[in-house]
Amino acid sequence: MPDASADVTEPLQHLRLERPSPGVALLVLDNPDQRNAMSEPMTRSWQAAVDELAADRSLRAVVVTGEGSAFCSGGDTAWIASEPEAGVDHLRTRMIAFYRAWLSIRRLEVPTIAAVNGAAVGAGLCLALACDLRFSAEGAKMGVPFVKLGMHPGMAGTFLLPDVVGRAAARDLMLTGRMVADAEARELGLVSRVLPHEGFREAVLEIAAGIAATAPIASRLTKLALAGEGHADLESCLAYEAMAQPITLATADLQEGIAAVREKRAPVFRGV
Repeated sequence: MPDASADVTEPLQHLRLERPSPGVALLVLDNPDQRNAMSEPMTRSWQAAVDELAADRSLRAVVVTGEGSAFCSGGDTAWIASEPEAGVDHLRTRMIAFYRAWLSIRRLEVPTIAAVNGAAVGAGLCLALACDLRFSAEGAKMGVPFVKLGMHPGMAGTFLLPDVVGRAAARDLMLTGRMVADAEARELGLVSRVLPHEGFREAVLEIAAGIAATAPIASRLTKLALAGEGHADLESCLAYEAMAQPITLATADLQEGIAAVREKRAPVFRGV
């Protein structure tokens, strides 16, 4: 697999940014000795990497995964508990900056994929929930055991989890703090697919390459249409689609897509 790092102002720490195929970026949480806990250096690197990706007009899809046996074990507990004498206002300021740093992936206009290669716990699962799609390797355990650590959920967990699995399932997972995997994770909607552990990263990158090969303007507008809870009602949906679909009908990519179907070949979309 290519291991070309991105050109950023400062070297990335506890994080790698790779370009495995045209239009696809791979963000690898790289702190395996701490099960990819979100350290301060990793958080700074994450912000720098997302800023770079947001400015990259050739970008078509982003995959997030972890190095080693875990996807992400959540926030670094040593950092979380490092200021026992601090006041609430100081801690609030510190934590909201942490949340916003990691949730910055949601401002990317291209589809984002969490490749959950192993345990995704607490804020680590929230990071996966912040992505558009989630695929897990067999045996990867997921959960939000904040209450078992004596803390309220954070990093938009009380918004992201109900948005993905529904309110009833979110209550179950958050109030019990239990972990789930495989078939149950898929049934709850935490992940779209459970894939074999062997070759997992390559399989997800192949999916990302397929997404990157679709028409980028149509892809971005579709992601926007599906953001959050979607349209408020049918009329709002029709109003949006009556604007967004004609935008794509006016592109050269639409003509290329139609021609490719007629000529029985793969389309080559240019984002124009």
